[in-house]
Amino acid sequence: MPYTIAEKIIMAHSGLKSVKPGEFIEVDVDLALGNDITAPIAISEFKKAGFKTVFNRNIIALVPDHFAPAKDLKSANQCKILADFANEQKIKNYFEVGRMGIEHALLPELGLVGPGDMIIGADSHTCTYGALGAYSTGVGSTDLARAFADGKFWMKVPATIKFVYKGKPGKWVGGKDLILFTIGQIGVDGALYKVMEFSGPVIKKLAMDGRFSMSNMAIEAGGRAGIIEPDEITLKYVQQNQKYKSKARNLRSDPEADYEKIYEWDVTGLEPQVACPHLPSNVKPVGELKDIKVDQVVIGSCTNGRISDLRMAAKILKGKKVAAGVKLIVIPATQKIYLECVDEGWAQIFVKAGGIFSTPTCGPCLGGHMGILAEGEVAIATTNRNFVGRMGSPKSFVYLSNPAVAAASAITGKITHPEKIG
Repeated sequence: MPYTIAEKIIMAHSGLKSVKPGEFIEVDVDLALGNDITAPIAISEFKKAGFKTVFNRNIIALVPDHFAPAKDLKSANQCKILADFANEQKIKNYFEVGRMGIEHALLPELGLVGPGDMIIGADSHTCTYGALGAYSTGVGSTDLARAFADGKFWMKVPATIKFVYKGKPGKWVGGKDLILFTIGQIGVDGALYKVMEFSGPVIKKLAMDGRFSMSNMAIEAGGRAGIIEPDEITLKYVQQNQKYKSKARNLRSDPEADYEKIYEWDVTGLEPQVACPHLPSNVKPVGELKDIKVDQVVIGSCTNGRISDLRMAAKILKGKKVAAGVKLIVIPATQKIYLECVDEGWAQIFVKAGGIFSTPTCGPCLGGHMGILAEGEVAIATTNRNFVGRMGSPKSFVYLSNPAVAAASAITGKITHPEKIG
């Protein structure tokens, strides 16, 4: 019987010889992830249930990144719960400030996730690792607690929707624009509880960082996972990390696999996309947005805080100044990326332009710290959500874009196509 990539990974981790959408099954987990918001709840439930020792300390990753470095006493206590539990259980994949990064950039960078893996995380953007050909999905804190206890979790097998991208997109267009375009086409519930499988000639040419951006935002269309077939680009990426050995070098969907839907788009000439307030599906080409002034620009996050993102932004900002009255906040996603920006001179460009260059943190993306919006303020950000109040006041406004658009907008003080910057 033919199967999709997702179904093959699910079968491999369930011990079943066949699966079909809608079935409830139990699967083994390769990695269980928690952060400083979600893991304390999981730890509490784990202890309430009477467990003393985790099932396997090597399959757990704990990353304090949302309110870290701790912004106040409450967040400090949350982080301490992770530190104490990691010490008590001897969990080696605990990443304290100084070693940490934004979780969904850090784990691939360290080679802790890869093709064919079954990964759960108590964070909705855990779907990021599907870019490597993993089945990777967000779960609740109680599901995470259960995985701490026995390395398993219950799931309903999702149907898969296939997305095929053809043609030649315009300049400055990358993975962020392709996923925003997709969400704009199908809506925020267009893939509700489905696997989104991204494919086609455009995806084959897309660099790894762009693939991470696409899979990261599958959840913004309601998707359980966003998977891309592993290919030579994937294998080159995972093989540079000695800690990970690919388990599924030839993992792909069968030609006769059953899809709930297939979308096929020619994206020739597609220009950079911008999601306007207050939904990731309220998408327009950047050229259609006129005279929208911004108070804040955020470049970073688990969606677009990788080195290629920051290089792109820095090249646009080089020799330029941030517009008067605009706050530019640049946040590399990991310590490694931070150092690369310093070594390559990008950090200096950001600061000389009039921006700030921060240690890794989720910070402003979820309205945590490092850039909260006041009432009436407008931001353009390379983050992944722009719901009401997402970055601060319920009466603020957030636009989502790729790093090039964000950098160009910082210079002009209004949402701008990067081609307008000389």
